[in-house]
Amino acid sequence: MVYLTACSSPREIQNIQEFDGERAYQDVAFQVNLGPRTPGSQAHEKMIEWLNSELMELGWNVEHQRATIEGHDINNIIAKQDQREKVPWIILGAHYDSRLYADRDTQLENRTQAVPGANDGASGVAVLLEFARVIPNDVNANIWLVFFDAEDSGSISGWDWILGSRSFVGSLDGEPDAVVIIDMVGDSDLNIYVEKNSDQDLAREIWGIASRLGYDEQFIPVPKYRIIDDHIPFIQAGIPAVDIIDYDYPYWHTVDDTVDKVSSESLKVVGDVLMGWLTEKYR
Repeated sequence: MVYLTACSSPREIQNIQEFDGERAYQDVAFQVNLGPRTPGSQAHEKMIEWLNSELMELGWNVEHQRATIEGHDINNIIAKQDQREKVPWIILGAHYDSRLYADRDTQLENRTQAVPGANDGASGVAVLLEFARVIPNDVNANIWLVFFDAEDSGSISGWDWILGSRSFVGSLDGEPDAVVIIDMVGDSDLNIYVEKNSDQDLAREIWGIASRLGYDEQFIPVPKYRIIDDHIPFIQAGIPAVDIIDYDYPYWHTVDDTVDKVSSESLKVVGDVLMGWLTEKYR
């Protein structure tokens, strides 16, 4: 396993607290315009370059965790602020790859095509990038933004799910205090139920913030699904983690997972809730 670090010239990240859903939406559109970010593709490489450039320009310290797992090369991208001692360690994560085959598409001829990944992949990344712009300096925590590779190719011959996060957790030195995974959060009909594998205390905190912000219709405090996602390796390691995901997405793993299915309003709802959680608990 190899870590490559690129540090930008340190500059203060602006203390802006308003999460911009429209700007996040434009980041979704940019990713989809690259093409499907399937592992090993040209779009995948361009995605890595873009993330690295954007994060460094925003003043974050960027590391690339490169490893091979189950015969597949992966590249997780980790963005950190200047680290402080004796404060909580929080990870916000999302996967940036898209699925190799649209094998849930209703049209058989589409099932050999790659998934555009507007909601399934790009939406979570867009939320993290907007956080990179707006997380206030006075949040009393060490925040890591982690962009996981190779999450989305399970149930395909020669592949498994969550390869990037499995590799990441296997190499962790220490234990984060909390991990929040953001996946498929751009659906215009946003319904985020409590995921059953998630840490339920952490889920209650976040869904409680959503309720106080008036987002009860989007964050529904009812357990519904048990999902394999990038939070699972953390849970298995005894680290509190929650998966924020709208699994009731009709275009999941189809060629119709396109930008027109994504809503800037939904992205803002998720951003507002997580910003509320961070600033209420860690300031």
